[in-house]
Amino acid sequence: MISNQVLQSTIDSLKGIARLDIAIADIDGKVLATTFLEDKDLSDMVVSFAASQADSQAAGGYQFFKIFDEHQLEFVLIAHGDTDDVYMVGKLAVLQIQTLLVAYREKFDKDNFIKNLLLDNLLLVDIYNRAKKLHIEVGVRRVVFLVESHENMDGTVQEALKEFFSAEGNDFVTAVDEKNIIVVKELASDDGYEQVQKIAESMLDMLSSEVMLSTRVSYGTIVNEIKEVSRSYKEAKMALEVGKIFFVERHIVAYNALGIGRLIYQLPIPLCKMFIKEIFADVSPDDFDEETLETIAKFFENNLNVSETSRQLFIHRNTLVYRLDKLDRATGLDLRVFDDAITFQIALMVVKYMKYMESLDF
Repeated sequence: MISNQVLQSTIDSLKGIARLDIAIADIDGKVLATTFLEDKDLSDMVVSFAASQADSQAAGGYQFFKIFDEHQLEFVLIAHGDTDDVYMVGKLAVLQIQTLLVAYREKFDKDNFIKNLLLDNLLLVDIYNRAKKLHIEVGVRRVVFLVESHENMDGTVQEALKEFFSAEGNDFVTAVDEKNIIVVKELASDDGYEQVQKIAESMLDMLSSEVMLSTRVSYGTIVNEIKEVSRSYKEAKMALEVGKIFFVERHIVAYNALGIGRLIYQLPIPLCKMFIKEIFADVSPDDFDEETLETIAKFFENNLNVSETSRQLFIHRNTLVYRLDKLDRATGLDLRVFDDAITFQIALMVVKYMKYMESLDF
């Protein structure tokens, strides 16, 4: 529904043009917006007029007009004066407010449509029929962004994002819960993931500088049909969750860059426990000290290169070899062998995933 602030702004502008005092009341006589200087109680007259069959009426030095929204009486406009000029200005004011109501209703309907689209609450035939009715293109390229913050996500954040994307009339900013804000972004035919990444970076910078909010942004894959938008949304949700487990240091997480983490995230916990028990039969990953974990991480970071890893760790090459041999004896996995290194890396990621899921249970 149109806000009182918008109604007030509208009649303020009308007064500036027509030099006429106007008020808008609901059908119970409560004044929602006014330019009247004196506070006169017209509620009884408004209620009486609203119950009548007339669309306009002059009484007591005022003119009253009914404002309908889809044949439903919503407001009563009160113009001060009973001349023909006042009547004409009043009719123009009614027309302008009804136009605003149509625009706000369409905006609300579009937002409701996008929410149901994201949540898979629409049949395929309904998607295309409603999109056509709301003048939403169905065959354009889109991508879904998800914005999350550890701080409260109030209306300010959503409004800031709407303002950020206001130049593009075909983008949608909405929310389906209190934790996340969703942006459905329309892309040009030649926009790729490089451009999508730049958009995500711009969103982060804007929220940080203008709203003073630290956020994380994820996005799904680019889709070509409106029916696929929900898939991009689900991918963005998964990217956000997987990023919390395996890419904690990243503020932007792309679904198509999740790698094996995406597969691990979909594994059932009993299967994970079985896998870890088989890999680490006689030792627990929790038993590894910081030095060992740092060595493993740096070794993987340098693509199993012993010389480069020892150089970056500021240790002798033989010291690194000793540490790797010690790990081999404890786990039966030699990280210098590619297959063993892959197995070990997956096992560590599975352990991370299990710990994250356990933390959610608490």
